[in-house]
Amino acid sequence: MTGETMPQMTSPQPLVLVTGATGYIGSRLVPVLLDAGIGVRVLTRSADRLRARQWADDVEVVEGDATSRQDLETALAGIDVAYYLLHSMDGKADFEERDRELARTFGLAAQAAGVGRIVYLSGLHPDGGHLSTHLASRVEVGDLLMASGVPTVVLQAAIIIGSGSASFEMLRHLTKKLPAMVTPKWVNNRIQPIAIADVLHYLVGAARIEGEVNRTFDIGGPEVLTYRQMIQRYAAVAGLRPRVIRTVPVLTPGLASHWVGFVTPVPSGIAKPLVGSLIHEVVCQEQDIDDVIGMPPGGKTDFDDAVAAALGGTDKDRPEPGTVDPARLTAADPDWAG
Repeated sequence: MTGETMPQMTSPQPLVLVTGATGYIGSRLVPVLLDAGIGVRVLTRSADRLRARQWADDVEVVEGDATSRQDLETALAGIDVAYYLLHSMDGKADFEERDRELARTFGLAAQAAGVGRIVYLSGLHPDGGHLSTHLASRVEVGDLLMASGVPTVVLQAAIIIGSGSASFEMLRHLTKKLPAMVTPKWVNNRIQPIAIADVLHYLVGAARIEGEVNRTFDIGGPEVLTYRQMIQRYAAVAGLRPRVIRTVPVLTPGLASHWVGFVTPVPSGIAKPLVGSLIHEVVCQEQDIDDVIGMPPGGKTDFDDAVAAALGGTDKDRPEPGTVDPARLTAADPDWAG
């Protein structure tokens, strides 16, 4: 959506809460926030899981469950900006209802605590028409947070390019393991991928926007590509031969998810909803975020550079997040990544 007046950036440093700090985005966001001089509190079910992080001693840790209103009230007390990086994408049938209830509880607790802003990373999606279950749930969560009474910035991204990103790991393993492949028709759908470094730029900037902004912003990289083009471009950057790709009209999202699960190590509970969302073309409808926050230093990262950054290092070399390019595989990433 678009706004009549573009808000401007504000200078005071907020105190922020990061939920999902052990996840792909959260583990990379925390050190970037700290580097920006922003005070950070994290909510986690297990403080033990954070002790290995290099930044653990630089944040305030609240141990609790995001489904508990009492735990949320403790974590949100005195917070200026709350990052909502939670989801229930685990393959269970009731994930939509769990995400719905989680967002409602979080929004109510944030409103009661007087939080100034919620920042939520959602999925880029087409306007109108039927959405995949996964994307529809992401959109609903954003709508619930924006209706909570707390001004909410919803950043909507398509495929995030970086080691550890489930979408990128699917692309990596499909391309590496299949010199020739039979694919669904969605391999020709247009997608606007974005580098993880650029996502972090917009997430940090969202904490500093001035005024009570309550809207969605599309975020994307500088190129619109088909999934077929991304496979071939990945192969070129990785030094692989061009891949042979044949499409068939009968490979449903359900069948395709089994195929992806067989070829890649991405857990089926994550791969299935991601594959189901590839039936959509996901391209930015507006670029308002660049007027509000500004583009990343040096401009947006193109696809080839994002892939090259993600392929840096080795699988055995897993440094701490915040010590290397965020596109690199880190010690916070799951064992199946890389």
